[in-house]
Amino acid sequence: MNKPNFWDDIDKANKVNQTLSNLKKETTEYIRVEKELLSSDEVLELLKIEPSFEIQEELEKSLLVLTKTIDDLEINTLLNGEYDNNNCYLEIHPGAGGTESCDWANMLLRMYQRFCDKIGFKYEIMEQQAGDEAGIKSVTLNIKGPYAYGYLKCEKGVHRLVRISPFDANKRRHTSFASVSVVPEIDQNINIEIKEEDIRIDTYCASGHGGQGVNTTPSAVRITHFPSKIVVTCQNERSQLQNKEQAMKVLKSKLFNLEQEKKQKELDAIRGINTGIDFGSQIRSYVLEPYTLVKDTRSSYEMNDASKVLDGEVMPFIKSILKMK
Repeated sequence: MNKPNFWDDIDKANKVNQTLSNLKKETTEYIRVEKELLSSDEVLELLKIEPSFEIQEELEKSLLVLTKTIDDLEINTLLNGEYDNNNCYLEIHPGAGGTESCDWANMLLRMYQRFCDKIGFKYEIMEQQAGDEAGIKSVTLNIKGPYAYGYLKCEKGVHRLVRISPFDANKRRHTSFASVSVVPEIDQNINIEIKEEDIRIDTYCASGHGGQGVNTTPSAVRITHFPSKIVVTCQNERSQLQNKEQAMKVLKSKLFNLEQEKKQKELDAIRGINTGIDFGSQIRSYVLEPYTLVKDTRSSYEMNDASKVLDGEVMPFIKSILKMK
């Protein structure tokens, strides 16, 4: 950063600056914890000479906080994948079940929004399609923050909800499914070839809240990539050109991720590994009736307070998956 021409390339400079910021955050926290542990050790030695209930109580409280901080630092060491520190795109799609599943997809959207608020991630809704009666048919979030992909990649898969349906006059229990897909936002300098004849670009009027002519001009963009059958839509920007650029970024990230997954499957086949955690498998169950329980089928981690989880308390499940892997 001290080089005279450092800011000549703004994009590269911003990335280096962000890397420095992340490293400072990590090392500052590590040094702080180390100092507090040394200080606690000194207090402990003092207590051996002069016992004090009040000081002992304060020390115990301090060590409980330190334990949680050290646990978080340990988790960060597990986020060592090549793209773990990248921003990401998170998509939610309801499964079969009509209104029930659309409403469940909307509940998951709220859960991830609250999770981002709790952890300090920024998010932007790039595309959202409302359900016919309630909920959503699809949504794409662009999530930005340190290790956004590293954390949220653990959420990829099918999420199952069991509850008394608010849409059933007979108050029967219903089971709903929704799928979550997560891909890293890749560096746009990575060469991903997209031939013009392989894609179709459609424009349409954006749905959602009006204003600035958003619902009256065809600014929203949908790109269909024929070879991979990937469909990407973007409607959050003001202009059609901006939405097209954003949609192409998402398409490149998805194609890159698809290629990486293919390579990983080939390697796993050679090594004889069968993870059993492919997209489409049920990864977590959320039971609201006749009891409340959220259980991850991969790590077996569970919480009885389902409302707390749906209010964004997802990190314990993410940590259980990272530790398991």
